[in-house]
Amino acid sequence: MNDDHKPFVLDTSALLAYTDDEEGAEVIVELLHRARRGEIVLVSFASWMELHYIYLQERGEGEAQRWIETLKQLPLQRVESDERTGEIAAELKAQHRISFADSWIAALAKVRDGMLVHKDPEFETIREEVTLQGLPYK
Repeated sequence: MNDDHKPFVLDTSALLAYTDDEEGAEVIVELLHRARRGEIVLVSFASWMELHYIYLQERGEGEAQRWIETLKQLPLQRVESDERTGEIAAELKAQHRISFADSWIAALAKVRDGMLVHKDPEFETIREEVTLQGLPYK
């Protein structure tokens, strides 16, 4: 497990760092190796959806489907919405300038007491509420 015994929660930006081989991708590769050894790496349904629509818009249906199938093979635990996480997402969205999807992703990290892995400066506004592990920003 990681030092704090916290699960990792990958933001969409962390997934994109991995899929696009951006700076920080090596951190995600290491987390995937750790997940294969039993550590918990979570992905919100919101990140899954964001990655899918970004690829549909920017690279077309074939590339989008290829990456969705690739993600399904990785040792990631996809987490769907639930009432408690939705309430926390609503509170985060109401109190901070973060996107709708980011509020769900951050809420997952908060509910699961996880470490949110990201490369999105928008999350800096919630640093006091969620444990963050930043990757290099673009």
